[in-house]
Amino acid sequence: MSAITATPLLPGKASGEVLKLEAPLSFWGGVDPKTGNIIQVRHPQCGTSIAGRILCLPATIGSSSSSAVLLELIRGGNAPAALVMGAPDAILLIGCLVAKEMGWEAPPAFELPAPVQATLPDGALSISETGAILPN
Repeated sequence: MSAITATPLLPGKASGEVLKLEAPLSFWGGVDPKTGNIIQVRHPQCGTSIAGRILCLPATIGSSSSSAVLLELIRGGNAPAALVMGAPDAILLIGCLVAKEMGWEAPPAFELPAPVQATLPDGALSISETGAILPN
């Protein structure tokens, strides 16, 4: 794998199995805040858990309530290890910022264009605070 660097939006480092979403996802109504499972019935990865994964979101479906769902995922220990977004999603970032204000460990967030996300290898990856993405 050649060096890929994402742009840090909320600094931090993370490692975990990569989950590259095949379709946009709304956390509100699309993710169960108690389990971390994708519950959006028409999503191609319905039933897949995002908990502890490096979640690659090529696009999101906005809902102002998505930040609350992400906050519940963080509180319950079912949040992704990191968010890798095709474009910054202010609503999801707010969920992470509120969690940090409450003293909870929030996932770091990065920006990486969707076509580049698609080239990431399957399996375990690490992301550094500078956004360097490396296989584990």
